Amino acid sequence: MARIFKANENQANTKRVVGTYGYMSPEYAMQGQFSEKSDVFSFGVLLLEIVSGRRNTSFYNNQYALNLLGYAWKLWNEGDIWGLVDQVILELESDSKNEREIKRCIHVGLLCVQEYAKDRPTMSTVVSILNSEISNLDTPKQPAFTQTPLITHDVENKVSLNDVTLTSFDGR
Repeated sequence: MARIFKANENQANTKRVVGTYGYMSPEYAMQGQFSEKSDVFSFGVLLLEIVSGRRNTSFYNNQYALNLLGYAWKLWNEGDIWGLVDQVILELESDSKNEREIKRCIHVGLLCVQEYAKDRPTMSTVVSILNSEISNLDTPKQPAFTQTPLITHDVENKVSLNDVTLTSFDGR
């Protein structure tokens, strides 16, 4: 998306919002504004999905009504990031070097999905962080879109049945 910019632009506005729910940055989804930081947001979602083994759009935490981003943020604040990591990764990656890399991926993912574009790193900074060229990382702020939409996921228990009602209208 960021390739749409002209050479001297770093931000643009569109009248029509097109994208995949769960991956669009808040400024694009709400105001139609996109920038290079919109792509950074999407990358952060993908990074958290890879580490957790779960999709942002289909993950739902019943206890807290959180999506994947909200759940990752909650665990980060509680100091329990290992609760986010896919069990397959935990079983395969047991040495401390790999644990540092997993922590770094979660940290970078949360930096990328911060609510405000100005708070997100640039993509070149993300690459440097992931290559361990930058070790002093900012503390992430709360991500955007942390709660799931107010749609009941347990549809079977919320359905009411109505016997068939037929009404016949006759003309005068």
